[in-house]
Amino acid sequence: MDFVREHLKGNHYTWNENINFSPFQGQPSRRLFNRFDGYQVLFLINSFASATGKTDEETVSRMESLIMHELPLDARSEISVLNWLKEAASTTF
Repeated sequence: MDFVREHLKGNHYTWNENINFSPFQGQPSRRLFNRFDGYQVLFLINSFASATGKTDEETVSRMESLIMHELPLDARSEISVLNWLKEAASTTF
């Protein structure tokens, strides 16, 4: 199951309305992570779900909360954020 915009609880995200699809595809990279870009947050949550097999709505809520409230400022790339999420999830799930 891919999570979509409607699964996110936060209302602080930006969404590029000029596109009809997520510009984030493939694997997480060293691309700079923007925690306010809704498409990029969904991309990482879906990457986490795919890597861990956790595909329930509780997972998306927990991952969104971790990104919003606990993500360290030094986690700057998509890869570093995904690795941090995996580490954080291993202690909270």
